[in-house]
Amino acid sequence: MTKAIVQYGPGGPDVLRWEEHPLPSTLEPGTVLIRHTAIGVNFIDVYYRQGRYPVASYPTVIGAEGVGVVEAVGSAVTGVKAGDRVGYAMRAPGSYAEKRMVPAAATVRVPNDIPDDVAAVLMLKGMTAEMLLHRAYAVKPGDAVLIHAAAGGMGLLLCQWAKALGAHVIGTTSTPEKAALAKAHGCDEAILYGQDDFVVRTRALTGGNGVQAVFDGVGRDTFQKSLDALGLLGTLVTYGAASGPVEPFDLTKIAARSITLIRPTLFHYTQDRERLEQMAAHTFAAWRTGKLRPDVRRTLPLKDAAEAHRALESRETMGALVLIP
Repeated sequence: MTKAIVQYGPGGPDVLRWEEHPLPSTLEPGTVLIRHTAIGVNFIDVYYRQGRYPVASYPTVIGAEGVGVVEAVGSAVTGVKAGDRVGYAMRAPGSYAEKRMVPAAATVRVPNDIPDDVAAVLMLKGMTAEMLLHRAYAVKPGDAVLIHAAAGGMGLLLCQWAKALGAHVIGTTSTPEKAALAKAHGCDEAILYGQDDFVVRTRALTGGNGVQAVFDGVGRDTFQKSLDALGLLGTLVTYGAASGPVEPFDLTKIAARSITLIRPTLFHYTQDRERLEQMAAHTFAAWRTGKLRPDVRRTLPLKDAAEAHRALESRETMGALVLIP
């Protein structure tokens, strides 16, 4: 058994219960048993909790990323041994637990110089930033890019790395405090979307041309206007739907400026073991060189996962949230 955050059906944060949960009695051949030391909190966890993303069955444990120490390995595992420090980000939920069995092929070695809480953020958010800025749309020096929710855990990473790549970074935030935080992490211009029309401001900041790329994890509330903020041959990278699913839209809005629309998913990119190792190494190197510095503003005990979800959904958070078992 292990202590875990267990839910018996979809719902709000109150469905998350701290209780004993069974572990498999034996390790499958290609798996490892990990004792978590830090667990990242992400909006994909909220989607699973709400039932927007289906789970295999209930009761279930949610959570997409974790860092910890390998306690045991299955018979067919090579390259990983007990005592190794590893991290992972997986589509299959289950990280909100003190211990978890995961496929060895989904794990990567975590360098010893990266703290646990930082490493937990780098696994999903960090590698997502790597995917968005280098693979979905390869940011180039001189590009103007628009990043929504720029003061959130994901937004801050995108601002930092895009700035390091030579982009002119424009962000949207809800408060002056968040705007200041985004600017401290590489955002050149922060737009308060409650006060200013971000399309009008973005076009003014780009001489009327619009941006080369928009990185949008908000979804329904920003999607249509994100298209309007793009310039000719621009790219809209939508990677989440914190405000709800995107509603049907008229394709002529894309044709009007030959816009590219992409909705990438990290787990498709990391299915290939070689690519997973490359993305992890690139992300860890970005941290080591200072291009990527996760701002872990709040850590909570794992048992308080419901509080973490309330904070995340209220949009009151700045930086990243991490759970500590």
